Amino acid sequence: MKSETSQFTSHHVVVFLLTFFSYAFFHATRKTFSNVKTTISAEWTPSFHNSTVNKTQPDKIWNSHTMFDNPKDAEPFLGMLDGAFLISYAVGLYISGIIGDRLNMRLVLSFGMISSGLSVFIFGSLFEWIGYYNKYVYVVVWILNGLLQSTGWPTVVAVMGNWFGRSSRGFVLGLWSACASVGNIIGSLLASAVLDYGYDVSRCATVCSFGVAIFFGLVSTPKELGLPVPDEMITNQEVTIDANSVNTSENIESIESDSDDTESGRLLSRSSSRESGVVSRPKALGFIQALLLPGVILYALSYACLKFVNYSFFFWLPFYLHGAFGWKETVADDISIWYDVGGIIGGTIAGFISDRFRKRSLIVIPMLVLAIPALFIYSHSPNNKTINGVLMAVAGFFVGGVANLISAAISADLGRQGPVQGNTEALATVTGIVDGTGSAGAAIGQVLVPVIQQKFGWKSVFVVFMIMIALTIVCILPMFIKECKGAIANYSFSWYSGLTKKRTVMVDDEFDET
Repeated sequence: MKSETSQFTSHHVVVFLLTFFSYAFFHATRKTFSNVKTTISAEWTPSFHNSTVNKTQPDKIWNSHTMFDNPKDAEPFLGMLDGAFLISYAVGLYISGIIGDRLNMRLVLSFGMISSGLSVFIFGSLFEWIGYYNKYVYVVVWILNGLLQSTGWPTVVAVMGNWFGRSSRGFVLGLWSACASVGNIIGSLLASAVLDYGYDVSRCATVCSFGVAIFFGLVSTPKELGLPVPDEMITNQEVTIDANSVNTSENIESIESDSDDTESGRLLSRSSSRESGVVSRPKALGFIQALLLPGVILYALSYACLKFVNYSFFFWLPFYLHGAFGWKETVADDISIWYDVGGIIGGTIAGFISDRFRKRSLIVIPMLVLAIPALFIYSHSPNNKTINGVLMAVAGFFVGGVANLISAAISADLGRQGPVQGNTEALATVTGIVDGTGSAGAAIGQVLVPVIQQKFGWKSVFVVFMIMIALTIVCILPMFIKECKGAIANYSFSWYSGLTKKRTVMVDDEFDET
């Protein structure tokens, strides 16, 4: 059988890098906002202007342009901005997924990057330059930014799903999904490096320039270059073997493990249109049809609970380190990188192992179980930067690693499974559903975190995190049980087949001796 990796070309590398860094820069813009919350809250209060901008101006001039009396009063508004962003981002993901399956994903992605970069510039720099401070306008601009940024994830996952097939998808997309964590690292480093010179100008320039690169360089599907889609690379011999194997094991195989065989047959039926040189795009799957695909609802709900925790770390970790340990904002930014480092390693390893098992939940559930004690231990971290960084990386390994796997590899699996019945235009829609539901859960988290922290303290926040991880496990548990039964049945069938073959050989040997 010819391996899929042997078919990789330079185009695969270019697509990998372009989609990787496009979403990394999307995430960098969000991470920078979370890293400069202390500075932003100071900018919105009289103390910032009186102490750092111009001490010779009358106090009433600066006070008339501020929104809050002190930085402490700005914290709930910052949480509301995060919540508004994530709600609009969640709604936008549902819409962007549907649009991505119907329009050219290259154009959708490039438009989203350029326009979101401009909205970030307006929010962080333009309003500050002209001295305009209005809560409602800030919320409107940030909601618009969330809608524009939502064009990113469904399109980049769909493009990667078009270029990389299921046999390598766990490892490739596990490694590729580190784009969010790399973006967080870039955002943290960017914030600490240019904080004193205008962080939003650099964010705008970075995102907009890469949006132009996407417009001119990205190829959405191999068919545009006359190359086969990875899951179509099947020989006639493999199809014959698959057809024979269905009759012997159809009662013990799970739906997910059979998705390759089902998909292979339906994709081969479209080979004639590709050979004729015409790139035909099938009708996109409807939203309700995509929602009712096996596993989509369960993984969407689980990701809502998990993203509640993952994005709370994303938005509030530097703020937590600054408030709980008294570390400088730039130091907190640098240390918060280790959570993303753990997520990169966790997502890559989990994806590689799940490719070998061909069962994602068998890897996801154990990692989530271990995430609970990891969060508990981290919540009791001493005031030591090294120990805190190590414990943070461990928590990121389990929480961020699983989040990366669900949002990328598992979403791509769900969008290309057998029950799509001849229609492959569901990748962006399914990805939008999973990530959109996850962002809705994350939005709730960003509203609750500052409220819980102010009333009960950070220890209570971590207790809520552990409860949400437990709910994530509950949501995925039906898939875990189903895949365990399928794995046991497959093992039993393989053992029985091997035993039967061994007995046949022994009988043949006896006849030879006589």
